[in-house]
Amino acid sequence: DVIFFLLATFVLFTLSLNAIQSVPVDLPKATPSAPPDPDDESVVLQVTDGGSAYWNKELIGFNEIAPRLSEYKNNHANARVLITGDDKAKYGSAVKALDEVRKAGITQVSIETTFRPSGR
Repeated sequence: DVIFFLLATFVLFTLSLNAIQSVPVDLPKATPSAPPDPDDESVVLQVTDGGSAYWNKELIGFNEIAPRLSEYKNNHANARVLITGDDKAKYGSAVKALDEVRKAGITQVSIETTFRPSGR
């Protein structure tokens, strides 16, 4: 009985893997959205692969992000931040920058990405 149960479990598991991988689907077509246009009230916060941060092309330390965001929010009613970064930048650095924007109370945040075809 135990061997039959193991055999049946293995067969069902194998069949479920094949069914998941072989289901043909037609994915919906989409066009990439245009990147937001930075205007005089937008700030570009860039994270590099070396762990550096830039505030509108000015090199700053990560410890300077919070005070600058706070001052920026106080001076601009329509505060917007565009977070961008190098493809090889550490994920943690980008998350840290996003956390600082959230802590500053800025709700209009965009993350710049590049369009990559799915490869299917």
